[in-house]
Amino acid sequence: MNITETSADGLKREYKVVISAQDIETKVNGKLEELRRTVQLPGFRPGKVPVAVIKQRYHGSVLAEVLEDAIADSSRQAMGERGLRPALQPKINVEKYEDGGDLTYTMGVELLPDIEPGDFGSIELEKPVAEVEDKAVDEALEKLASAHSTQAPVTEDRPAETGDIAVIDFAGTVDGEALPGMDGKDYPLELGAGRFVPGFEEQLVGAKAGEHRTVSVTFPEDYPHERLKGAATVFEVDVKELRKTVPAEVNDELAKEFGMESLQALRDAIRDRIKSEYANMSRLRVKRQLLDKLAETHAFEVPQGMVDIEFEGIWERLQQELKNGTAGEDANKPEDELKTEYRTIAERRVRLGLLLSEVGRRNNVQVTQDEVNRALINEARRFPGQEREVFEFFRQNQQALESLRAPIFEDKVVDFILELAKVSEKTVSVDELMKDPEDENGAAAA
Repeated sequence: MNITETSADGLKREYKVVISAQDIETKVNGKLEELRRTVQLPGFRPGKVPVAVIKQRYHGSVLAEVLEDAIADSSRQAMGERGLRPALQPKINVEKYEDGGDLTYTMGVELLPDIEPGDFGSIELEKPVAEVEDKAVDEALEKLASAHSTQAPVTEDRPAETGDIAVIDFAGTVDGEALPGMDGKDYPLELGAGRFVPGFEEQLVGAKAGEHRTVSVTFPEDYPHERLKGAATVFEVDVKELRKTVPAEVNDELAKEFGMESLQALRDAIRDRIKSEYANMSRLRVKRQLLDKLAETHAFEVPQGMVDIEFEGIWERLQQELKNGTAGEDANKPEDELKTEYRTIAERRVRLGLLLSEVGRRNNVQVTQDEVNRALINEARRFPGQEREVFEFFRQNQQALESLRAPIFEDKVVDFILELAKVSEKTVSVDELMKDPEDENGAAAA
């Protein structure tokens, strides 16, 4: 085998590989001999099939297998002998081969860069932290009480208010025609909840129990029912009863509904949950700062093939957002501007990913099987009733399993770096802690 480097440009290398006809013939004959000893053909005893018959029947398939193995083995040997670390699978192009002749192919490969991590001890970061105020605990308790609210009749003589529940009979017509699904009996409608056609609930505010009202509305143009799109509709409505929601009392009995012994125990549990949420947000904010610092202080070349793959993933998601109308400001930007912006983001992500990977490799950061198992269990919990299918999917799909391992590895490397960096804490308001950093500086997402 003869290997010649034909091109070296940055991280890209290209090699010309020639495998002699003699090497190929030797391997083909060896495999044919193995077949001759084991194959069973009608009219021949095992191991007694003539070589000529074996060649006639199997030479083509054996040759194809030998050539495939020869390319795989020689490409690995070429990279191994030169200590190359490929970023992606090498690209193979067979330039020349004729039966009985040499095999000539080219191998293009893009290498991982040599990365020298900086001095993490010199990195200064400010970690925003927020105290859990009693007000936040009280608001959470009020939400729990509202979730356990009951309904009670409105006993005082008053008109319906926003937030009341009007028990109604209704029947609607379009151009005098009653359509299926446009009538109902004893329907409990919460006024202001926005569950009916826009404008319907508002016209019942002020009505009293026993009152009849005629409600005129126009269905939205994007309404799913074709006949009702943009249709002017009249509803005859009888308000039969008014009810109001009565939140549960915030006391020990409410706490017991949530498995707590007392209201104080429930307050403590809520405080701990909010504290955990704040801590997670604090970590996200300081992690963002760290990634920004690492991006600023590490400028090594990155494999463009990896950038291409990252960019394609980003671009595909953006196209889906544009299609769904959820792309925000990006919907008004020219395509060339978007491609430049997101390719920069893709390159940043690749560079940071390679840097974190190198830091983890040098410092023997490992993801344990228990950690992967916990992540898998959490993923399965997202699909109640389908847990078995989720486990089976990940068991058979190593790439999907890697998608669980990768963020765990990243977080462990980030924690390793944060232990070395100079991290100070700054007390901020909850609003400031929860504020999206994009709103502050528009920095590219990591």
